[in-house]
Amino acid sequence: MLDQTWRYTMTASALAGMSLAVPATAQSSTAKETFGSDIASFADVRDARADYVIRDMMIPMRDGVRLRTLIAFKKGTKDAPILMERTPYGADNMAFARSGEKLAKRVRPAIAPFVEDGYVLVWQDIRGRGGSDGVYVLNRPLVGPLNTTGLDHATDSYDTIEWLVKNTAETNGRVALIGGSYNGYLALMASASGHPALKAVVPVNPMVDTWMGDDWFHNGAFRQVMLGVIPYLLSNKGLSPAIPPSGVDLYARYLEAGSAGAMIDQYELTRFPWVQRLLAHPAYDNYWREQALDTVLARHPIKVPMLLVGGVWDEQDQYGAAAMFRKLHPLDRSGKISLLLGPWSHMGVFNEGAALGAIRFDDATGIRAREQFIKPFLDAHLKSSAPRFKLASITSYATGENRWRSSADFALADTPLFLHSESKLDWTTPTSGETATSSYRSDPARPVPVVNQPFHFSGSDAWATSLVADQRFAAQRPDVLTFVSEPLREPVHIFGQPRADLFAATTGTDSDWIVKLVDVYPDEASESAMNGYQLPVSMDIFRGRYVDGFDAPRALTPGKAERYQFALPAVDHVFLKGHRIMVQVQSSWFPIYDRNPQTFITTIFRAKPGDFVAATQSVYHDADHRSAVWLPVLKDGMRKRGN
Repeated sequence: MLDQTWRYTMTASALAGMSLAVPATAQSSTAKETFGSDIASFADVRDARADYVIRDMMIPMRDGVRLRTLIAFKKGTKDAPILMERTPYGADNMAFARSGEKLAKRVRPAIAPFVEDGYVLVWQDIRGRGGSDGVYVLNRPLVGPLNTTGLDHATDSYDTIEWLVKNTAETNGRVALIGGSYNGYLALMASASGHPALKAVVPVNPMVDTWMGDDWFHNGAFRQVMLGVIPYLLSNKGLSPAIPPSGVDLYARYLEAGSAGAMIDQYELTRFPWVQRLLAHPAYDNYWREQALDTVLARHPIKVPMLLVGGVWDEQDQYGAAAMFRKLHPLDRSGKISLLLGPWSHMGVFNEGAALGAIRFDDATGIRAREQFIKPFLDAHLKSSAPRFKLASITSYATGENRWRSSADFALADTPLFLHSESKLDWTTPTSGETATSSYRSDPARPVPVVNQPFHFSGSDAWATSLVADQRFAAQRPDVLTFVSEPLREPVHIFGQPRADLFAATTGTDSDWIVKLVDVYPDEASESAMNGYQLPVSMDIFRGRYVDGFDAPRALTPGKAERYQFALPAVDHVFLKGHRIMVQVQSSWFPIYDRNPQTFITTIFRAKPGDFVAATQSVYHDADHRSAVWLPVLKDGMRKRGN
């Protein structure tokens, strides 16, 4: 039986029935240690030629657990702000990319400007990870219904900040947290600490709601490709096998396994308590809702200035930053919450950002974002001598036109682009004289791939560039419907979350629906490499069993048209003159997402080979079933669209 209260105990294994031969000299009761320890008692590491000091500390928390913390700064630093990153991935890995006598050369390039500007840098292993003591819990919730321990990442952040400002003579007493992905989630957690010295947080690509749209699920569809994270995070790294092994085509291997549950069984992942909780909670119940940070943090007063950073093509945590902004922005009475949205894959803001896959930008967007937005934001809140710096509510990079923009809020998705018969896409509503449906046969034995095979993690950028991959390979498949507009006579600028509004039926009793919004380049584009390119702009998946609510799965009625409405990821994109807009609809997206067997069973994790059946999928687009993608078109774009 699972312990649903998240109370954990540590047990020790007993060795019984073993007879050990011990040398007689070692059995003497008069034996006494006379050596002095060679382990140094001091915590700082020194090099007379180096320009920096590194301190390796164990900082005590309120329950006595000590967290390993690295503190680094240039010699002579004083009156300095502290920039901290908390991590489960190893403080050493986060801190130092190389060796050397210059601290700015040792740290990651994106952090080097903070070194040169006299910041104190801090990296900390969270409890139970790396060199820290304590019990590790994957995505430990804030104290509440799922966590009755009185300890969470907010309390640990508070205790760490309290220790740092009291015991770091070089600091001015002002602290900020920064971090990406899991570390971004930890920065968000710190914002709930309430410590007066915490002056700003910068969560980058943060995990916010891992069921609705970040790592583990999207709208109920399980992201089985993330199974490889489990042995990495939940066991001693290097001792567990990769899932699957490096160099293996994930499409072929996951198809061979059958279901995500079968892959879990193959690698005996149910040994991990978190996997047992995962399998016990396939739907969006309180277990997931009480971990959704946008909802949880909205219950707390907004005290800390927050710059959320998101990537519109983030293949891992595309949902979190925009979701957090949408939840907190209406509650923000003093302008503390800002969103920075760029053309990046996961953690791309820390790279140069001049390109992503085949797409080229007119700017080194990552460098510019760090230099013109992130660092000035932190300086303004942490340095007494820094000039005032005010960010717009949203700063975004408009792809297509390739320019930075400032906005007060997202536009509403109130402009429908309708699906029509004969694969047409138009602003006009369908009429009663049109063919009612377009259909395709979805066969789980031959699922639609995310990108062309093979699909590797190692030795390939297929994963990082999967959301900008040319979609012509999918448009040519018979199990993918395509609807395409005429060439645009004027640009159409969308900014916000498009919304899928699909009337569809299946001959099965369950189904997935994937809707893709695509920018089709002209056959003779300005760059020849982009001739005819089908660029994904915004796309996502919806598991059909949740049509009545994410906490209320049910079987679909074969042949009955249901209405599926779901938001697509936030974008800032301009469809240029001469381009066409395309919508693609399909029912599998493999191997990132597990296959829907198209037969309703209690949990898809445990689908058997006989549960997987081919089904005919029908998308309606008549006068009574107006399937569309609703676009957040800017007002100037609406005047210009000309169609």
